[in-house]
Order: sequence, then C-alpha cells, then structure tokens
Amino acid sequence: QNEHRALVNRLVWMQRAYRLQSDDVVLQKTPFSFDVSVWEFFWTLSAGATLLMAEPGMHRDADYLASLIASERVTTAHFVPSMLSGFLDAARAAQCTSLRRIVCSGEALPAATVLRLKCVLPGTALHNLYGPTEAAIDVTAWSCPATFDDDAVPIGKPIDNLRIYLLDARQQPVALGTVGELYIGGVGVARGYLNRPELNAERFLPDPFARAAGEPDARMYRTGDLARYTP
Repeated sequence: QNEHRALVNRLVWMQRAYRLQSDDVVLQKTPFSFDVSVWEFFWTLSAGATLLMAEPGMHRDADYLASLIASERVTTAHFVPSMLSGFLDAARAAQCTSLRRIVCSGEALPAATVLRLKCVLPGTALHNLYGPTEAAIDVTAWSCPATFDDDAVPIGKPIDNLRIYLLDARQQPVALGTVGELYIGGVGVARGYLNRPELNAERFLPDPFARAAGEPDARMYRTGDLARYTP
C-alpha cells in the first residue's frame, strides 16, 4: 500500500534530477502492473512531455523497440539491464541517437553493459536506479560519468526525502566498506502489505534513527538486500 505523497515525492525528485522538457518523448512500454509504469505515465504527463505508448506485449522485442525509438525520436526510455543488453544488440540500436537518457532499474546493472552503451550510443546519459515497490519505486540513483571504467556499477545515493541505512544483525550501522543489510526510511516507505500482518511485522519496522531525531512514528523497510558504502 503506497501513499500518494510517496509517489508525488518520487515524481518531483525525478523531474528535479532529470528535467523533462516539452520536446521530450518518453517511451511507455512497461506493463501497468509494474511500478516503473507509474513514472513513465505520470512524470511524462506532469512535465508536459509526449508519451509514446509501445504496442502491447512488445516490451521484450528489442528490434521493435529500437525501430520505434529511432523512427519516433524517443528521448527517454527505461530498460531493465538484461533488456538493455538485448536492445544494444538490435540492428537499429546505433540509430537511436535521439535518446537523451536511459533509466535502468529492476536488476543489477553489469559494468560491461554500461561500457557497451558508451560505445553504441556515446551521447546518451545513463542513470542506474535501485528500489523496491515497497518504497514507491526507487530510493537511490546514480548517474554514469563519462569517465566510468570500473568493475561494478553503484546504486548511488538516496533520492529526496529518503534515507538508506546499512545495518548489521543487531540493526546497528556498519562501517565504511563493510557489508550490511539495506534498510529504507523516509517518506517513500509504504503503509505495508494489505492483510499481511505477519509479513508487515517482519519487514516494516520502527525506525530508531528517525525516532531519535524527533519522528516518533517513523518506520523503515527491511529489504533483505546486501550493500556496502564505497569511499
């Protein structure tokens, strides 16, 4: 159960970070039962950009998507990393020079895919986002620099009004470079799962850090994912 304020926060952050213009064309290809479709629809329309809807069921056809992007001059598209890899293999991928930005989320983004994108579409910005549906789509973001040449792709830093905690088994913060479990706090945290009180008790916990700072009702979401802080 996500709240409107969490989704509004997510959309307002995305516009502040990436600035859609009236001449942007956003490809809407995510089925509406998946959370990414929310920003494809509402970020685009709230910014006054053009929403281009792909044919139903064609979101897995890399050749179709490449042809559509090239012919309709799409400027913004989302790919899960595995689909981005397939898209870069498409015959017309190199013709998709209208793409100003590609947003990735949903899977770990391999460094090799980032480097391939730089070769095929060197003028396209790449943004790697991370987050579960339980925190209103995405909670961290990283923009790929032109000088990227690493073995791992970061998930970045928290978006506006979200907090990320890396905690040990006692739910205490871990040191720089130490692996910890990733917890999410802030405005994006959902109310919980509908009619699942046992799962809610396991996953949606009191946020002791925010409560100590004066937010008595603050909660955090336990993702089960592992992460570490880089320098």
